[in-house]
Amino acid sequence: MHEYDSFNEEVLAALGAVVGEDGVLLVEPMREHTTFQVGGSADVVVLPRSEAEAVRALDIVALSELPLTVVGNGSDLLVGDRGIRGIVILFRENMSEISVEGTRVRAQAGALLRDLALSAAEAGLSGLEPLWGIPATVGGACHMNAGAYGGQIADVLESVRVWVPGETGYPGSVKEISVKDLHLGYRKSLIAEKSLVVLSATFALMPDDACAIQSAMDEFRRRREEKQPLEMPSAGSTFKRPEGYFAGKLIMDAGLRGARVGAAQVSEKHCGFVINTGGARAKDVRALIEHVQAEVKRQFGVELEREVKLVGEF
Repeated sequence: MHEYDSFNEEVLAALGAVVGEDGVLLVEPMREHTTFQVGGSADVVVLPRSEAEAVRALDIVALSELPLTVVGNGSDLLVGDRGIRGIVILFRENMSEISVEGTRVRAQAGALLRDLALSAAEAGLSGLEPLWGIPATVGGACHMNAGAYGGQIADVLESVRVWVPGETGYPGSVKEISVKDLHLGYRKSLIAEKSLVVLSATFALMPDDACAIQSAMDEFRRRREEKQPLEMPSAGSTFKRPEGYFAGKLIMDAGLRGARVGAAQVSEKHCGFVINTGGARAKDVRALIEHVQAEVKRQFGVELEREVKLVGEF
């Protein structure tokens, strides 16, 4: 534990009463919860197993006024080497239920897009095929309006159930929000703007032949495996697509293919990815990202905006 020791005893007891002692992890290495596989430890990681537990845990953190960080698959995060202070609420296997009713699929925040798409395919429901290879949870995908190969969450999302933060020091509330009210755009949403926490989401899909759906998914997988360094730890596309350009081509044209800082490297397979070649430190990844941004700006006058989010202390 860090600077919250005396006060945290009450908070930890309250959280343990909600999620059980095995649902509260102390000084938990965040490299085990991010696809970059770097970063220090979080003071506390909490694993709720239901919406009710998640809401109670979020309210406890809100009342404590300790820092709150919500993490899904950690596929777009770079956690600092000094870790995360306060409380991390983790939505993964602990909250990953998926149910199919007619042409609608409802999933808890911790369900992976991959599993969501596979469940839909098995039910003969189409719409998620371009998204299934994105290594995000449902909560994270809704937060950033994840997309790939011409498809995006906004195309298939019907509504989200969210925890809405209250005033400082007060509990939040739960609300169902229709997709039309989420202001979904390129890598942005009302969820991110208002620091809402996704608890679950409902997707409206279209009936189709299960074999045709699986065939489309296999083709998208082949394209990803062919062009992206999926065999290496990373946070996916490191930069957002600048208007009128492709980030990977700008980086390649800047002569940065294979550029390194420590064990962090610009992928030689796809320059839009910064990868961990083994034992990378967060500060090295961050330094390489900033170097790439500076060089592309210097050479082409284009600002590359990070898609990867920096979390914690560096």
